[in-house]
Formats: sequence, C-alpha cells, structure tokens
Amino acid sequence: MRVTRPTVLTAAVLGLVLLSGCRADGTDGPSAVPTGSASAPAPGAPSGPAQSSPAAPAQPSGDDAEPSAGARRVVDAPKAGGLARATGAGAPGDVAVDPGEMRDGMNLVMNNYVLPQGGSVLTVAVDNVPEETGKRREHLWRGMLEHIEWDPELGQPEAQPVDAGPLGGSVECMLASLAEDGDVVCGWADDGTAGVAHFPNSTLPQAAKLFVAMRGDLEK
Repeated sequence: MRVTRPTVLTAAVLGLVLLSGCRADGTDGPSAVPTGSASAPAPGAPSGPAQSSPAAPAQPSGDDAEPSAGARRVVDAPKAGGLARATGAGAPGDVAVDPGEMRDGMNLVMNNYVLPQGGSVLTVAVDNVPEETGKRREHLWRGMLEHIEWDPELGQPEAQPVDAGPLGGSVECMLASLAEDGDVVCGWADDGTAGVAHFPNSTLPQAAKLFVAMRGDLEK
C-alpha cells in the first residue's frame, strides 16, 4: 500500500533592471554593465566554497522539499526478500503503524508479506525524510512495538546493529520477546529513508538476514 503526497514547487522571480546613462561624449545612451562582476546570492541559497562546475539550483526545504536527483525511494514491491505481498483481507489497515509526520514529497509504503510457515511480516517505510532518519526509525519502532502490544513495563528492547548489506546505512534489530525467539523488530535508516518490519516467531539472526534481503526490494 503506497501513499504519495503532492509536491509543492516555488518559482523564484528575477527582476531585470536596465540602467541608462550618458556616454562619455555627452550623447544619451545605455551605459555599459561591467562584466565579471559577482552577483548577489539568491535568498536562501547555501553558502560555501566556489566550485569549478556550475552549482545546481538550491533545493527548497521543509514542506516544499523535493527528493534530490538520485535519491533513494521506497517502493510498493510485489515481492520482498522472496515473500509475496498480501492482498485483500491480508493487507494491513490504513493506520496499522503510525509513520510519524508526513510532509509534502514523502512516500509511505506499508504492506504485509506472507511467510511460508504462516503469518506475515509487516513492513513500514518512508522516504524523503526531513529530519535525521535515525529519529524517524525510532518513531517507527515505537509504533511497531505498540502495534504488537509490547508491554512497556518490560522496558525498551535493546536494538543490536547487524550487517546492513549492499545498501549501507544503519540496520538494527531488537528481540521483543522474553524467550530467545518470538517477535523481532528490525529497522534501517540511511540518507533520506527509514523503514521497519515485524517478524513473528523468529530469532534475531533469522529476522536480520531476511530483513536485509527484503530491504533490497523495498528501497530503490
């Protein structure tokens, strides 16, 4: 299930001022504009050292932010890690897990993927995250733990880093069970995207391996 928010673009309007004056010989006519003079930076443009190649236009931030060229996106994959996406009654509800604030230009993908032994893996992922993605992952983790009805009196399960695989970033998994197997929640965070998944009746190593494989299909 994929939800796309509209993108708002703001166009900058530049004014051209034509200065007129007198020639040195006293006749009227346009005065020359010196070449090579530096023009003032556009309002809101980032400052920094000069570059040898032309700089790309400054991107808007906040509610008007757009994904930069080449930025990774989350996709509504029909299969993830070899698991088929559930449809019909097996699909998750509209608000199975609170994804946090959704800004213009962000995408939310939430799906169940069917396990061969029964049950399903619930995945929630977002892209074009305006804040630090590790914080968004923590928000998604809290929502997932609430969804599986983890008892908060037992404390917060300890997240353990695992091999992130070819997509890099940070991947961590936590065992939300008092036994060595049970509910496992994994999450990734990288430059612009974050996602989590719940693995029922699993061990932490098993869930971590499957999660990294699923992420390869959920993030492009």
